[in-house]
Amino acid sequence: MNRSCLLAAAALAAFPAAAFAQRAEEAPQRPELFEALVRCRALADDSARLQCFDAAAANLQQAAERRELVVVDRQQVRESRRRLFGLALPRLPIFGGGDEEEDEIDSIESQVASASQIEFGRWLVRLEDGSTWVQTDNEILAGRPRPGQPVRVSRAALGTFMMRVNNQPGVRVRRSM
Repeated sequence: MNRSCLLAAAALAAFPAAAFAQRAEEAPQRPELFEALVRCRALADDSARLQCFDAAAANLQQAAERRELVVVDRQQVRESRRRLFGLALPRLPIFGGGDEEEDEIDSIESQVASASQIEFGRWLVRLEDGSTWVQTDNEILAGRPRPGQPVRVSRAALGTFMMRVNNQPGVRVRRSM
């Protein structure tokens, strides 16, 4: 009995360390071209440092021209996340990696571009931002969605989304391609 307790305790003690090591391995690494540029700062000789920076900058530029490297700023990441709101995508480092809770988008606001009724009285609504949303519940919209009306799509419980058109009560929706 003591031996099995000791084995269980050892396994539990090792688990957080293994989880931490796995998490550290999953952390996104910066591209080698960027690291080469950063390493130039460590050179003490001004001439060697300038030569290193020039070579690293040229390599970065060539990689960008060949589309092997893309540089985006935080605003571009936010805009991409907003445009992809509602789509089931993996958490990729290029979209923030899911570490920035303050960047999490909980809702979008737009206007109706077009709307059509599909099976069982449900609605397919295209927004001016280019996204398309399909109603998934059987709730009835009091007024037909019309072009130009304001729309708000928000995250709801259990990975679902609620859409309010022109301040009407919300209906459950999913993002459509």
